[in-house]
Amino acid sequence: MLAEIDTRQVRTEDVRCANGMDAFLAQPGTPGPHPSVVLLHERYGLLQHTKDLAMRFATEGYVTICPNLFHREPNQAEIATGNARAALDDQLVADDVGAAIAYLGGVPAASTERIIVMGVCATGRHPLVVAARRDDVQACVVFYGGAGNPRAGQEAMEDIIQRSRVPVLGVFGEGDHGISIDHVLKFRSALEQARRSYYIRIAPGAPHGFLNDTMPGRYRREQAESAWRLIIDFLSRVRSGGYPADRVQWTYDATTSPNYDFSKNVRYE
Repeated sequence: MLAEIDTRQVRTEDVRCANGMDAFLAQPGTPGPHPSVVLLHERYGLLQHTKDLAMRFATEGYVTICPNLFHREPNQAEIATGNARAALDDQLVADDVGAAIAYLGGVPAASTERIIVMGVCATGRHPLVVAARRDDVQACVVFYGGAGNPRAGQEAMEDIIQRSRVPVLGVFGEGDHGISIDHVLKFRSALEQARRSYYIRIAPGAPHGFLNDTMPGRYRREQAESAWRLIIDFLSRVRSGGYPADRVQWTYDATTSPNYDFSKNVRYE
C-alpha cells in the first residue's frame, strides 16, 4: 500500500518501551503536535505490513506506534510464518498498549491527550479492550477481527463494549473464512445494545486479510484503498466532533450476495 505514497518526509525508528517491549515508530516530517495512533499487528507479529500502515498513517499526519505484542514469545520466527500462534491475553495487551502510549508521551511531535487504537486480525478486539480500561482513547478501529468467539484469557466482547464509550469503525470482508456475516451482526448488535456509535462496513467479495499487500493472495486493492480512505475520513470526523457523546450514530454499510454461504469462503495466503 506504499507504492504510491511519498514517504520521504516520514521519520521512522525502532524503539523500546519502558517494559522492554520493542516497537516501531513512524512520525510525520512536519512539526507537531500530531494526533497519535497505536496500531496493533496481525497474528504474524510486527512485520512489514504493519510498519507500512504506520508509515501511511504518518503521511496522513498521525504519529503512529506499533508495539510488538509478542515480545515475550521465544518462537517469533515460527509465528511470523504462521506455523505457530501466540496467545493474546486481554490484560497483557492492555498493559503493553499502556507502555506504548507512555512512550508516545515522550515523543515531542505526538499529542497524547486522546489516542486512536487500531487492531487487525488477531488484535481486532483489543482496541475495545483498551478503550474499556482507559479514558484517553478517542476512537477504535477494528479490521476483520473482534467479532468471533473469545479465546482463553479473553473476556466476552459484549461485556467489553458495555464499558467502552468511544465510536467504533469496524471493517470486515464478505469472503472472510473466519468471521461470518452472522459474527458481524452479533458484533453490531452488541454495539447497539450498549448504545455505542459505530460505522461498520462489509467489503464486497473481500477475503480475510484483504488490506495486506504483502500477501498477494489476500490483497484486494480496490477494497483496501476504499477501506483506507474510510479510516481517514472516520478519524477526521471523530477528531472534529462528528460523534458527540450525547448522540448515538449507527451506520451499517454492507454489500453482500443474496446467495452468501459462509461455508464456501476460503483462506488465502
